[in-house]
Amino acid sequence: MSRINTNVSSLTAQRVLGQNNAALGTSLERLSTGLRISRGKDDPAGLIASENLRAEKAAITAAIGNSQRADQVVNIAEGGLQEVSNLLTELQGLLTTSANGAGLAESEKEANQLQIDSILQTIDRVAGATSFQGTKLLNGNFDYQVNSVSSSVTDFEVRGAKFDTATQAVSAVITQSAQQGGLLLSFGGALDLTDADSAFTIEISGSLGSRELQFSSGQTVAQIATAINAVTSVTGVTATSTSSGTTVNNVQLATSDFGSNEFVSVDIIDDAGQTGGSGINTYTADFGDISALTLAGDFDSAAASNGIRDDGQDIGGTINGLFATGNGKELAVNSDFLDVKFTVTDTASQTLGALAAFTITGGGADFQLAAKVDIAGKVSLGIGDISTRKLGTSDLGFLDDLASGKSFNVVDGNDLDTAQDIVSAAIDKVSSTRGRLGAFQKNVVGATIRSLGVAFENTTAAESVIRDTDFAAETAALTRNQILVQASTNILSLANQQPQQVLSLLG
Repeated sequence: MSRINTNVSSLTAQRVLGQNNAALGTSLERLSTGLRISRGKDDPAGLIASENLRAEKAAITAAIGNSQRADQVVNIAEGGLQEVSNLLTELQGLLTTSANGAGLAESEKEANQLQIDSILQTIDRVAGATSFQGTKLLNGNFDYQVNSVSSSVTDFEVRGAKFDTATQAVSAVITQSAQQGGLLLSFGGALDLTDADSAFTIEISGSLGSRELQFSSGQTVAQIATAINAVTSVTGVTATSTSSGTTVNNVQLATSDFGSNEFVSVDIIDDAGQTGGSGINTYTADFGDISALTLAGDFDSAAASNGIRDDGQDIGGTINGLFATGNGKELAVNSDFLDVKFTVTDTASQTLGALAAFTITGGGADFQLAAKVDIAGKVSLGIGDISTRKLGTSDLGFLDDLASGKSFNVVDGNDLDTAQDIVSAAIDKVSSTRGRLGAFQKNVVGATIRSLGVAFENTTAAESVIRDTDFAAETAALTRNQILVQASTNILSLANQQPQQVLSLLG
């Protein structure tokens, strides 16, 4: 059929040419921008997915930055703690030097005390000066705020706590009591030896060491207890003279501290033929409770000569439903949401049942180390106050007690044993804080940065697959579209010339 008014072939060619031009334009846009999806109509579902992935990439990038910032904060805190640790080591040496009383002039002791005072002042200065962007790091700013502390709790430390409520109660259930190691020596009064020239010889051993002691006929149980207590710092064993009735006198032995690392052992080296009435010459032992006695053997028995020993026992229980680790009278738990430890009184450590320890009301250093902002992606870290009034224990005392005019200054020579124990406790606290911060940097921050880096790479790759142009495929499509545009342009030209053929019919 031949028509002039309507050129259907031309219309078809125009439509195809328009389609080919649009396809060519799309290929040119993708190749020039490098994006397969530039607007919603390119791929609605792909656009949604790629935008979500872009948001995740932004969050991951921010989390990596947060982790790096956390690492720098801890680095600064570690620098201050390292200097405090060095000062405490020097302080320990000064105490040992000052204990050499016969070899030091009074002026030397005073000079040592001046150094000690200077060290204590420097520790306080470091605690107040170590900061990040003006925020103090070692003065308790990042320590947890605690109230409602039970009278049964003597010392506590909150090292980490995450909670989304206003407060977090910390409570324990004590399921196993803490115990000292304990033995009891039963006598019939004063020592009554067969041979007045003989010596009743025993060896007392504890977690700190052992000493052999000799007692002569006629010495009382009070004198025996005094002699044992004179070497407590060497053995770790204390003695108390007790009486049960009018004829039987006892020496009760106990470890200085509680826990499974503590023990008391007595070897009867020579009973010297001690004589007396019924009920004496017996060696009774306690295996867990000093008030519950179990006969272990006479002084002249093989068991007594080989040594009879009783071990202490660690406290056991749970904290906020989590199994807690016991060490002496101290309970500790370390989880992602709660990291605390506290020490209880002697009575509380031996009382099974529930104990409301304290309530955490806030504080701590919070670091957002995950892309998603929620409690699981947050890491909370407590950095305690390391000033001299906080380093030590409530049982021993604190570091500021070593200053001039205080309880344990070296000029007066007041109980330098305890002073050294205080410094040791301070060193332990600073060292444990450094170890905890180091573990946070290595195992939390370091691992987080590495895992976030991998997540960023994979997320970027996923977004690229969805959104970026595949240049190999798109250049092929460009070539095809260019050829189609040229072909359709030629066909349109032919289609426009087709009506002219009708003129030949008109002759």
